[in-house]
Amino acid sequence: MSSRLTARADEDREDGLAVYGAFALGGRLRRLSDKIDRDAKSIYDKMGVQFEQRWFPIFNCLRGGEKLSVTEISDRLGLSHVSVSVTRKSLEAAQLVTSIADENDGRRSVLTLTEEGEALSEKLAPLFAALDLAAADLNAEAGDAIAAIAKLEHALDKKSLSERTAHFLDESKAQ
Repeated sequence: MSSRLTARADEDREDGLAVYGAFALGGRLRRLSDKIDRDAKSIYDKMGVQFEQRWFPIFNCLRGGEKLSVTEISDRLGLSHVSVSVTRKSLEAAQLVTSIADENDGRRSVLTLTEEGEALSEKLAPLFAALDLAAADLNAEAGDAIAAIAKLEHALDKKSLSERTAHFLDESKAQ
């Protein structure tokens, strides 16, 4: 076996997803997300704070004192309504967020930080600022990964993975 092939085989053993190339895109993005979440959890743990990284986007939307519905948060973050609802329930269970009647439309409810949520927001503000700087540094080192992710999201908005897969399946049937 040539040294190039041996090196590739060794690399593949170290990174089980690498061998699948683009086919493993979802797996690699989940792995990257898991790595970031573990690092953030470690930081929160060192601070003695009970906070889950998955809460951050919704918690951050509410930090400025805005009162937002699940639908508004979902639209703002580009997340599914179900995902926001599940995270909301977790934040409510942690007593960081509460749901109240909308002042303008009593049939609708909005989310707001509780007193505990506000206190935690103040405590975590310096950490969130440092995490933002660290993320910008990491993004710069990675050659603007955020731009690449935005391009990927835009490409999926234009044509979903399922549409692309169906196209290639149809092509293979035609041959």
